Amino acid sequence: MTTSVSMNTSREELEDREQVSLTEKVVHIRRVSKVVKGGRHFGFNALVVVGDGQGRVGAGLGKGEEVPDAIRKGGAVARKNLIQVGMKGTTIPQAVVAKFGAANVILKPASPGTGIIAGGGVRAVVELAGVKDILTKSLGSPNPINVVYATVKAMGMLKDPEKELAKRKGPSSTLKSAVEARS
Repeated sequence: MTTSVSMNTSREELEDREQVSLTEKVVHIRRVSKVVKGGRHFGFNALVVVGDGQGRVGAGLGKGEEVPDAIRKGGAVARKNLIQVGMKGTTIPQAVVAKFGAANVILKPASPGTGIIAGGGVRAVVELAGVKDILTKSLGSPNPINVVYATVKAMGMLKDPEKELAKRKGPSSTLKSAVEARS
């Protein structure tokens, strides 16, 4: 029994270390109300994005009676939904388009020094993922929840070119050997 307890403790310590390095950003807070017999009952939604600035990012929507509760719950959901983003230097490896609900997001790689050309929810996700140079465009719905989820979906679609080539051609192939073979 003691070994399983020590294993769980080490797992919890690892999770705590991971969560310490994550940065949290509140993208949108919304007050919602429900009309009941005695008047209106208010609640809050908070859209939170978390990331480590090194290729991991996640988003979550928290709901609560008070704003701090909603933010805390949103952060917990975002930590559970972390994804790894494929990066190429300070930008993304290829252009990608993603749709979530009625929101469309286009992400394009940019040359070094361009910076982050993005607005609102897209900027929050891209910054916390650690991308420094990117061109983006949000089309369709301006709803921040759908825009953030579409951006996270797009970031999850990014693939590392060398890993993809190795997966397709076998473990001995790399991008450099493929380029050398052509010349």
